[in-house]
Amino acid sequence: MSGPSSSAPLWATYALTTGTLSVGLDSAGYGVLSRIAVVLACAAWLGAIAHAVRRAAWRAETATALTFVAATAVVGTGLSAAGRQRSAAALLALAALLWTPLLASGVPRRHGTVFLRCVATQGLAVLGATLAAAESAAWLAHAALTLFWLGLVLYCLALFRFEPRQVGEGAGDHWLAGGALAVSALAGAKLLSADSERLYLWNDDDHAVLSRVTVALLVLTAICCVALFTAELFWPRRRYDVRRWATVFAAVVTATAALAVAAALDAPWLDGLGEALLWLAVAAWLGCTAWTVASARAGERPGRVRSRARR
Repeated sequence: MSGPSSSAPLWATYALTTGTLSVGLDSAGYGVLSRIAVVLACAAWLGAIAHAVRRAAWRAETATALTFVAATAVVGTGLSAAGRQRSAAALLALAALLWTPLLASGVPRRHGTVFLRCVATQGLAVLGATLAAAESAAWLAHAALTLFWLGLVLYCLALFRFEPRQVGEGAGDHWLAGGALAVSALAGAKLLSADSERLYLWNDDDHAVLSRVTVALLVLTAICCVALFTAELFWPRRRYDVRRWATVFAAVVTATAALAVAAALDAPWLDGLGEALLWLAVAAWLGCTAWTVASARAGERPGRVRSRARR
């Protein structure tokens, strides 16, 4: 989501956002639409790989590589929901392999990309918890729980590096401040849903703590997104930028998290709210897709990031 001259960030971010949309649609019971979305996400994921191999686009782009790791995880989650457990497990292994060296790599300070380590880590937790439930693998659920807590630590560290002025000046990636919270809530909900009488993952105290943290994360997500949306009204940014896909991702993952938390905690009222948010997110996804296509036809390079000093 940073922006080298290539279009690799667009492919990776589109795969991340569309894969998350597939998970949300599946949670809401729209199986056919979910399968369509996961196919689109897989195509974008393959496009990101092809572009990176052809131009070595990620060699110095940690932010893009972290986005790809997160995309790999959510695409795997979508495939798991479609019953493709072996493919999902392969993507989990690939994402974990790529994620490990990236933890020590640098990402630009001040910008919303500082939250990408959290997003990638929680993406692994989401896929791990999903596979744990599908395969009845307790060890995988406990590994996902470790990633969940690590992701929260990474979020706190990123928050200190994030420049608050980006709320008014950012090109779209500042929404990752909310998106990272939302994917953390999604991970917590998936961990809660992974528990069963057969696995017995969490005792009563563990379940209570995980539930409270997950609900708190969802509440913080709502507060953060309202604040960011209000800032957009005061400081509108009308030019197309590939980083605007981070805004769509935040909307999609917030709706998906609400649906997952509703299912995990048996909260019907939250399920209705989550579905309403999901359709708003679908509208945002369609709008940004159209905006990207229109910008490409107008001769603007989708992966290009303009300096705000020129605006």
